[in-house]
Amino acid sequence: MKENPERRIPRRDLLRLTIAGSGAVAVGALVSLPAATKPVDMKDKRRARYQADSAEVRDFYRVNSYPGAR
Repeated sequence: MKENPERRIPRRDLLRLTIAGSGAVAVGALVSLPAATKPVDMKDKRRARYQADSAEVRDFYRVNSYPGAR
């Protein structure tokens, strides 16, 4: 079998280079700069958001006809 003079990089080496390049890109994406985070205000985090007597809650129970809802 004649060797093809145009082919300079063997197929297996090309596959290895492709895999190594993909790995390098993936590692580069994972090791990017860390995202800046906003400071958390614990007062707002612990604040009660659910209000049992709000109009939305009353409408929900009224529409879904739960017993005891008026």
